[in-house]
Parts: sequence; C-alpha cells; structure tokens
Amino acid sequence: MKKVIASALCLTMAAAMFAGCSKSSSKAKGEINLYTFTDEVVKMSEKYKELHPDFGYDFKVTQIATDGGGYQQALDAALAAGGADAPDIYAAEAAFVLKYAQGAASEFAAPYEDLGIDVNAKIQEAGIAQYTVEIGTRPSDGKVVGLGYQATGGCMIYRADIAQEVFGTDDPAAIKDVVGGGSGNWDKFWEAAEQLKAKGYGIVSGDGDIWHSVENSSSSGWIKDGKLNIAPEREAFMDMSKKLKDNDYHNDTQDWQEGWYADMNGTGPKGVFAFFGPAWLINYTLGEHGADQAGNYRVTEPPVGFFWGGTWILASKYAAEASDEKKAAIADFITWITLDTSDEGLQYLWANGKMNENGTKDCVASSVVMDKSDGKSDFLGGQNMFEYFVPANAGANGKCLTESDENINTIWRDQVRQYTAGEKSKEEAIADFKSAVNEQLGIPS
Repeated sequence: MKKVIASALCLTMAAAMFAGCSKSSSKAKGEINLYTFTDEVVKMSEKYKELHPDFGYDFKVTQIATDGGGYQQALDAALAAGGADAPDIYAAEAAFVLKYAQGAASEFAAPYEDLGIDVNAKIQEAGIAQYTVEIGTRPSDGKVVGLGYQATGGCMIYRADIAQEVFGTDDPAAIKDVVGGGSGNWDKFWEAAEQLKAKGYGIVSGDGDIWHSVENSSSSGWIKDGKLNIAPEREAFMDMSKKLKDNDYHNDTQDWQEGWYADMNGTGPKGVFAFFGPAWLINYTLGEHGADQAGNYRVTEPPVGFFWGGTWILASKYAAEASDEKKAAIADFITWITLDTSDEGLQYLWANGKMNENGTKDCVASSVVMDKSDGKSDFLGGQNMFEYFVPANAGANGKCLTESDENINTIWRDQVRQYTAGEKSKEEAIADFKSAVNEQLGIPS
C-alpha cells in the first residue's frame, strides 16, 4: 500500500493532525482507541464495522502525520501516560516499526496471544510472509506483537517494449533469466545492462533503484552489538553505484525527484528499462508518474529477494488488560486485518481492489489470500502480478532492520553519491559516513 517507505513516501500523511470518532452508536459498549499515521487503517475500521454491525464498539481515532516525528511523539506520550485515552491499537510503518515491536517502546506491546489469538497456528494457516513475522516478533520473549496486512516483497518492474527490442522477448519468465532473477547475485544484471546500453537504454533510472534490493537483502543491519556495522552487501553497493555511473548504465537520477518520475513515463534523457519495488510502487508511484507507459510494464523476479516498506498493527498492554469483552473485540478486529483469509477478510478485499473506489489491487501478507485472488493489472498489460509477488514476499528477509535505519540511510546514500561522483575516495566516504553517524546519532564504529 502506499507503503511505508521512508519519510518521502506518499504513505506518510500530509495533514498535521486529525482526531475523531467513527460514527457512534447509542448502544455502543465503549470505545477502542486507535492511533494511526494513515487513513488506510481508519478506512479499515469503518469497513469492519460495516461488515460486523453487531460489533458494539466505536473506534476513537487519532490520526497524525509522520512529518517531523509528530506521530511517534504523540504515540510515545500516550503509551507512557496510560489511562483511559491510552492507545488500544496502533499502526507502525517500516521506517520505525522496530522501535515498537523490538526496541525501546516494545514493552508497551501486547503479544497477540495475550489477546486470545492463536497467532502461531493462524500464521501458518494463512501463509503469512515470514519477513513480516520476523519484524513483528519481540526478541525479549519471542512473542508476535505486530503483523502487517500488506506485503511489500519486491520485484523487477520492466518495460515490455524495451525488453522486446533488446532481448527479443517481453515474457517475464524469459526476462527473469536475462537479468538473473532469483540467482542471488548481480552478474547477469550487469550483462543485461551492457546489452541495453548498446541500444541506447539505461537498465535503471538511478542507483536508488537497486539500493532497496541491496539494503533489505543484506546479511546484517546497520547496528550490531551497539556499534555501526556495514554489511558486505551494503559496502559493495558503493561499487555498484559507481559502476552504474561510470558505464552510463542509468540517467543518474535520485529517487523521489522529478528526473526519476520522468524516467517512469519514458521522457528522460534515455529510455529506462526497469525499476525495483513492491506492488505499491506500481500502484501509487509508477501508476501516477508513468501514465504514458500504462500497459507497457511487466514484473519478474529480481536478482535478489527484498522488501520495501509496510505497515504493522500492534495492540498495547492496556488492551490486553481490558475487560474480556473488549479484549475479544480488539482481537477480532486485529485478526480480521492481519490473519483472516476469508472472502470478507481485509486482506482479500485489499488484494482484489475492494477497499478503494479505483479498484486498485495490492499485495497482502497472506499467500493463501493471494493464491485465490485476481492479481491481473491493466497497468501491467493484464499480467497477474501475484504470480511473482507471492514468491517475492516469501524470499524477503526481515532480519536486517534496525531502529535507526531511516537516519543512517540518509547519511549513507549521501556519502555513496559523493564517492560515485568522484568527490572523494571510497575510504574517505566510509570514514566520513562513520564520523557523521557517530556525531549525529551517537552510534560508535
């Protein structure tokens, strides 16, 4: 879904703050406090009440934008204060979910099983993407405290016309072989880049197009044993970035800027073959900025599995201490979002475009739901995108995140670009990166 992506993403709300209640009932049994940074979860609460008219509770919604850390600040204060206004249910996106599921604020999260949910059995029954479970599992006790509704495993999203011209086919299975999809390395990707260059095309728009593939498939995260850690895959990205630039394999754009959007629409300096990302990148970014290429994109397996973004749903310890009736209501709502595989469950509605007026389909955490859903997309020329996104979700790794990723990534990407541009040596860029992380975040090397 508009997912999580770093702060620049369309998923973060532009509004400063919204607080309100869903339509109340004169016979309401009480209120369930819901904290969220996105109206997606608000719409879910409304849909749930529509489908469960006997639910009996009203949702008291507090919606705050993530801009400037506003959402986290308000959520932290409310969790710490407790009392009648304490959050019962709250959402956290990938950029900061570890803080609430595994880190400093995880003490406030209630294990799903404490709400009465047979979570481990239901995870297996629904085929929930393992990386989402890993992220939502609290290390201190091994309990699942958060699960997602959307899955954000990534694919390679490529232009069929360029594939046909350069490789003689636009068939996803054939293009997978061309770029080394599923190989776990980038060797064939570079061979394809050279073939594309010979025809005047770039294989990607900028180095950001492969960064998330590298970042979220790495063997370790940015912090290890309290110190800054540079995984070998992330250090290798420096040379990948330089190789793209030195060999003129891209248009040297930066993600979330106009040049990147122009390449999506085919109006950049040279045609660009591929972008890397989840279904939300297709629905909400390529779909908006690549309208002239609608029907011309396809998806296939990338060289390495990765994920990008997502939103997790947590319940507070206060919810687990509520009356049995209220606790059961909270559990039922969370189960409907995260574990229900029925045709009236949130994930089926989401996957089949029944949660929005545009009929936009998205990938969900349950492979069982996606296997029985219609993933055909007009933007992808009628291709069933779920055929590739289901294994993409299964191949993603959720063990390489840390609480400080958002800030560290910004520093890292800046240093890599300086190295790629020839402004400093690789050694200087790494040294400056370590120094900046220590100075700005207090994390030693």
